[in-house]
Amino acid sequence: MALVKTWYDVEAAAEKFGIKTATLLFWAAEGLVRSEREGGDVVRVHIDDVRLQVADMLKEAEK
Repeated sequence: MALVKTWYDVEAAAEKFGIKTATLLFWAAEGLVRSEREGGDVVRVHIDDVRLQVADMLKEAEK
């Protein structure tokens, strides 16, 4: 059992990292972050995957 929350609503994850919801949805569509869907819509994302994508995005911005 996980001791930490790993699945976040898309809006909450976007707010947590200060990124756009559209960016998260794009990452989910591309398979870069794991997601849970309901009725075809992404409703939750795996926060560890989001953290990795944000780190990559910041690393690219530093170049």
